[in-house]
Amino acid sequence: MLKAPLNPSRAKAQMAAILAGGAVAFSKHALEEMASDDLTAVDVANVLRAGAVDPAELERGSWRYRVRTQRIEVVVAFRSETELIVVTAWRR
Repeated sequence: MLKAPLNPSRAKAQMAAILAGGAVAFSKHALEEMASDDLTAVDVANVLRAGAVDPAELERGSWRYRVRTQRIEVVVAFRSETELIVVTAWRR
């Protein structure tokens, strides 16, 4: 886990690098929310690639980043420089 938050542009670059060659995991909660809103892992990846990243928020001991498009929001946390976890996702 990252000790200090990344600024939104650095977080976006880190997400892109992880999507290109790292590991993306999904929390149980994220999978449940995605299923209830008929979202796929591809939808989530597209939001992470193209969405706007909000400043980090410290929650439950980890920095979380909200990424949004007009239709979908995704919250992620970095586990390391090469791995992130999708905490939740939903349709707006």
